[in-house]
Amino acid sequence: MEQFLVVATVHLLALLSPGPDFFLVARTAVTQGWRTATGACVGIALGNGVFIAAAFAGVAALRPGSGGFIAVQVAGGCFLVYMGVMFLRHAGSSNASSLGSEAPPATVSTRRSWWNAAAMGLLSALLNPKNALFYAALAAMLQGPATPTANKLFYAGWMFTVVLGWDLLVAALIGHPAVLRRFARALPWMERGTGVVLLGLGVSILLSLAWPHM
Repeated sequence: MEQFLVVATVHLLALLSPGPDFFLVARTAVTQGWRTATGACVGIALGNGVFIAAAFAGVAALRPGSGGFIAVQVAGGCFLVYMGVMFLRHAGSSNASSLGSEAPPATVSTRRSWWNAAAMGLLSALLNPKNALFYAALAAMLQGPATPTANKLFYAGWMFTVVLGWDLLVAALIGHPAVLRRFARALPWMERGTGVVLLGLGVSILLSLAWPHM
């Protein structure tokens, strides 16, 4: 129980720290509604699940300094730059006050939007080097004969479920009509600020790889 509380607390604190996944869910909820944002939530949870499984399986290719991890860093940096540009380019392009009122019936277009959001969520999670580092560190805490395999499977299932639950909660809260109406005027500036942050993160990752001793 003590070990579980430590792992659960560390994992929860990491989730509460806003990152690219959080911003993607938030923007999708604002621009397309919370129902479409659930697609991003599912994709993010699946991406985290891949890193969780890799970390507990001890996949060496995703350890810091390995070729696989450097490839994730490069792809992740490029993806963050892309997301930053997307946020800046489309800031204020949607009427937030009209979102989330009464959902239209499901159509091919809305289903496609859901799957597109899921794909973006999956990419966001898989191309975030911090996810690989975080789960590798947690898995290292649980390695050894003192932690049975059943416990590790429980921890992995718990972390996957908490990631999905947290992101769904964020999507539901931010995509609520009352929240959107309240922050309608500030949303374009929030999107621009988020775009600048993501763009800066992406550029910093790429620069650190090009000039590691900067």
